[in-house]
Amino acid sequence: MAKPISFFFLLVSSLTLTLTLIPTKGEALDQGFLGNKKEKLTHFRAYWHDIVNGQDPSSVLIMNPPKNYSSTGFGLVRMIDNPLTLGPKLSSKMVGRAQGLYAASSKEEVGLLMAMNFAFFDGKYNGSTITVFGRNPVFEKVREMPVIGGSGLFRFARGYVQARTHEFDTKTGNAVVEYNCYVLHY
Repeated sequence: MAKPISFFFLLVSSLTLTLTLIPTKGEALDQGFLGNKKEKLTHFRAYWHDIVNGQDPSSVLIMNPPKNYSSTGFGLVRMIDNPLTLGPKLSSKMVGRAQGLYAASSKEEVGLLMAMNFAFFDGKYNGSTITVFGRNPVFEKVREMPVIGGSGLFRFARGYVQARTHEFDTKTGNAVVEYNCYVLHY
């Protein structure tokens, strides 16, 4: 009988300790670690290259829906490691990669759930990321998705991206999408 009681005591003790470390409602977070940094808005543009075929695809199929199940591709899932470039040509200067996944999440229209990090490896944003997570109704001219976080220079990031299809090849399935990013950060 001693083992169940000691396990219960250990569980309650660790839960109590954990709860005392979490700020309670109304408690302000000490922002001293930010120094005197002020929040700023950064706007930049990058081109996202979704390469689904060829020798070196940057987007690979993880899950394909059953044949004739849906005209919207509902259920399709792709993992991506897409180049981000300064211009619309793949030969443009590469500044980072969009890493994550997208999934066809709508039965009624071609709508994707996008979950990706823009990982930058060039210029002043080198080593920084922004995280985009949201709905992408691909046939709308402009799609807006939230930026829900970031790292490096984009720590505490929030904002949004606007996606516009620059080019889509119906034969290959490859796409180039212009992303205008508006990010608030410190």
